[in-house]
Amino acid sequence: MTGLALFVCCTALFAMRSEIVEGNASSSVRVVIYEDLQSADCDRLSNLLETKIIPRYGSRVAFVHRDFPLGKHDWARQAAVAARWVYAQDSQLGITFRREILAEHDHITAERLKPWLREFASRNHLSEQEIIDSLTNPQLNAQVDQDYQSGVAKGLSHSPTVVAGGQKLTDTILYEDLAKALDIELGR
Repeated sequence: MTGLALFVCCTALFAMRSEIVEGNASSSVRVVIYEDLQSADCDRLSNLLETKIIPRYGSRVAFVHRDFPLGKHDWARQAAVAARWVYAQDSQLGITFRREILAEHDHITAERLKPWLREFASRNHLSEQEIIDSLTNPQLNAQVDQDYQSGVAKGLSHSPTVVAGGQKLTDTILYEDLAKALDIELGR
């Protein structure tokens, strides 16, 4: 394979599997968070990450967000696709999007999702039409599917699920449990 062919091949693979990372992206300590953007438990985890975990561990740990929209939620998958589009525009704004939509999960319905997306786009100087168009983007949909399938392959059925080292924390995740898992991983 020539250098150019290898570059094109690797670029295509990277584009299909872009990771949503918060904290220190270059850290060897990686925590994988499977989340559903329509979940109250994921909202609580998001608050825990923002207020306690990221301030304490963010400089030493990569927190990788994976989409795990549950079938029982009627707009979670579309939200995950839109979240990936926002992250591609601006990674920090992509994290903000995830936090804001989780915080609003109990006020959004399937019918209110698109107006919410338009409002978010307008408020953050993004294209309202492009965020709506992103919902049918095959590449973004494939990325969400890939995240979901990787979770299923690991035997996951609940969100949130946090994988830190060999430990899985699921549903209601407590600060003490996550901090202990991170301290163990950082001590290795």
